[in-house]
This record gives sequence, structure tokens and C-alpha cells, in this order.
Amino acid sequence: MKESSPFIITISRQLGSGGAYIGQQLAKKLNIFYADREIIIQAAKQFSVLEEDLESSEEKKGSFWQSIIQSYGFGTLDAFVPPQITLPTDSILFKAESEIITHIARERSAVIIGRCGSHILRDLPNHVSIFLHADLPFRRWRIQQVYKLSEKEATQKVIQSDKERSLYYHAFTGKEREDTTQYDISLNTGKIGLDKSVEIIMQYLDFIKKDD
Repeated sequence: MKESSPFIITISRQLGSGGAYIGQQLAKKLNIFYADREIIIQAAKQFSVLEEDLESSEEKKGSFWQSIIQSYGFGTLDAFVPPQITLPTDSILFKAESEIITHIARERSAVIIGRCGSHILRDLPNHVSIFLHADLPFRRWRIQQVYKLSEKEATQKVIQSDKERSLYYHAFTGKEREDTTQYDISLNTGKIGLDKSVEIIMQYLDFIKKDD
């Protein structure tokens, strides 16, 4: 690795596999920037869209804005009448977020969560891409704990997220998100455990640093 260049970790993950927790722990241990919600905040500012605007807007089922809103707990949008606000299309949003992600990667070392970061930064030096997955029972249990949902609700949320994220990833990369050959590391966090997964990733980082 080039010591003078920022060091970037991108994490692609299935909902409930612990991506945010693992990303935060890695950023803390490495003392580097953690980029997740910051990306959507910057994108919202770029389009002059406030969180309350997103909350009260109505998008097609499966749209990226809709999944973002649900992911951050803003709730259902079905009961709201959309105001006269022009939100960016998925293509425009992807371009904007790609630019934000690229800018972060050029400016500082960081852990970047989701948003096709592994693909966007695929040719960047000092980049380690990670895919986190787990079986349904493990993910369902974690989603039940985090969002306080019933087993049925958690199952539906996981299945819907898998579908939406996979469609989104394929639409903008032409690849299958679950194809682990495109990542440096793929871990089953349900079997390994979240903290052990952090340890394994840290060991891998130490190994490639020594190897260089």
C-alpha cells in the first residue's frame, strides 16, 4: 500500500448482517473517518432537500430514496400527500453520491458503507472491499432488536431490502451484489459473530500491510 495515499475500506452488506456496527468498530480501531449517513446528508444538501421533505415525499416502491428513508426509521410514506418537491431520480442520485464517495476517498482514509462504494472505488489504490452476509434467522433477530419489530415484520423488511439493494446494485454496476468474487473479503457474520468479524478484518489488514 502507498503510505501517502488515503486508505479506504468499503463495506457492502445484507440488512441485519452488522455492517454499520462492524464499520464503526473498524473506523474506531483504525482512527479513520466513518462515512454512512454523511453521504446521504451531503447529497440532500446538494439537491436542497431536507429530511422532512424526504419524509413527506412519495416514491415508487423499490426506489432508492424510499429504501433510504425506511433504513433510517422515518417510517412509511403511504399516509402522506407529497408536496411540490422535485427529488432527484435514482440515476442522478447515484451520480451525486458517486462523486461524494470519490471525494471522500481522495481526501481522507475512511470506512464507506454501501451505495456501490466497492464498485465506484474498484480501481482505487489502498482500497479493501468487504461483503458481509448472514442467514435469515440471524438477520431477522438483529432487525427485531434494532427496529422493535415482530418476527413477521422483520422477515419482510429483510427480504424487501435484499431485493431492493440487489436491483439497485445491478442497475448501476451491471453486476450481482452477492457475487463474492468482486470483493477482497466475504464474511458470514452470523456464523463468525460481529466482534470476531472485526478481528478477522483487522488481521487481514495487518497481513496485506506487511506483505507490501
